[in-house]
Amino acid sequence: MISRFANPARFIRISAAVLPWCSWLTLLVIAAGLYLALIAAPPDYQQGEAVRIMYVHVPAAWMALNGYLFVAVASGVALVWRHPLAEVAARSAAPIGAAFTFVCLTTGSLWGRPMWGTWWVWDARLTSVLVLFFLYLGYIALVNGFDDPARGGRAGSVLALVGVVNLPIIKFSVDWWNTLHQPASVLRFGKPTIALSMLVPLLVMALGFMLLFLTLLLLRMRAELNQRKALALRLNSRPLPAPTRPRAEAAASARPAALR
Repeated sequence: MISRFANPARFIRISAAVLPWCSWLTLLVIAAGLYLALIAAPPDYQQGEAVRIMYVHVPAAWMALNGYLFVAVASGVALVWRHPLAEVAARSAAPIGAAFTFVCLTTGSLWGRPMWGTWWVWDARLTSVLVLFFLYLGYIALVNGFDDPARGGRAGSVLALVGVVNLPIIKFSVDWWNTLHQPASVLRFGKPTIALSMLVPLLVMALGFMLLFLTLLLLRMRAELNQRKALALRLNSRPLPAPTRPRAEAAASARPAALR
C-alpha cells in the first residue's frame, strides 16, 4: 500500500489536486478561528484579554510536538524502508515545525510577562520546549551540512529518532515536577476543564493550524521534488568531457609529416 505512493510523479499529481482545496480550507478555518478567538470568545475572569494569546499559543504548541513526531516517523520510514518520499517529507516538515515551536515560545513569553511578571523562567515545560526548538534546528543543520545528501539524511534521521524522548518530557513535565506552567486543561484524562465558549475557538484554531501545516508541507515537498528533478535534468544534460589522449601520442600527432 505504501509503495503505491512512493512514486514522486504520482505524489506531484495527487498534491496538485489536493493543494487548492487544502489552501482555501485553511484560510476559511483560520479566519473563523480568529473571529471566534478575538471577538466571540469572552475574556477570562482572571487573565482578562490576555487569555486570547492562548488561542495561538496552545495550537502552536500542539503542532510543535506533532510536527516533530511527524519528522521522526518519516525519518524512521526513510531509514528502514528507504521510502523515496519519506526523507523529503521529513526535510520539508522540519522548518514548519520549527516555526510553530518559535511561535509557541514567543507567545508564551508574551503571556508570561503580564501573568508571571517575567518573560522567561527555566520551568521544566518551557525548557523542554526550548530543547525541542534546538532539536529542530539541529536536524535542519545536519541534513544540509553534508556534501553527500544521503549522509546528511541519515544523520538527521538518527537525531530525529533520538529526540523523540523529549516529547513525553514536554507532555508530562507539569505532572512529574513542581513547575510554574499550568497543567493540561484540554488533552487530559477525563473531560476538559476549560469552558465551552473558550474550548470551541481553541479547537477551531487547532484545526486551522493542522491544515496550515498540511498545506505548507505539500508546498515544500513539491518544491523539493521539483528542485531535485531540475538538478537531475541539469546533470544529465551536461556534455561529457572529451577523452584525453596520452601525451606521447598527442606529441607524435603534432609533428610535421616529414619528421615522422
